[in-house]
Amino acid sequence: MSSEFRHILRITGTDVDGTLKIPYALTKIKGISLNLANAMLKKAGIDTEKRAGFLTETEVEKIEEIIKEPTRFGLSNWLLNRRKDLDDGKDLHLISSDLALRTKMDIDRMKEIKSWRGYRHAYGLKARGQRTRTTGRKGKAVGVKVKVKKRGM
Repeated sequence: MSSEFRHILRITGTDVDGTLKIPYALTKIKGISLNLANAMLKKAGIDTEKRAGFLTETEVEKIEEIIKEPTRFGLSNWLLNRRKDLDDGKDLHLISSDLALRTKMDIDRMKEIKSWRGYRHAYGLKARGQRTRTTGRKGKAVGVKVKVKKRGM
């Protein structure tokens, strides 16, 4: 159990900056919010003011266990990012590539059943009711053409 400072830590397959405080360092892992990070550290009994570079191997392993199965350690369901999953009805928490893959599968399912949100995703439009008249434009700017004057010789 050495207390050497490490500038980069590897937690659940993600490189984490060791100079940040532990809750903020954990938010660099896709799928972990600041609230979830603070709750996990409280359950693990780790000081939130400590820098991530000073974590021991046992503390890192404890954090990884909690990330893999947060409900087993008594974390509330409202902290999870995938409640009542469509496949099995369980409350899950997905991180990194699993989260991205499941989101893509959800969008593909919406496109397949031809729901309105699926239609909006398929055509690259905004899907959550935002304005589209002036914002969200892609490609060449639409507007007034300006005539270019030719130089006289």
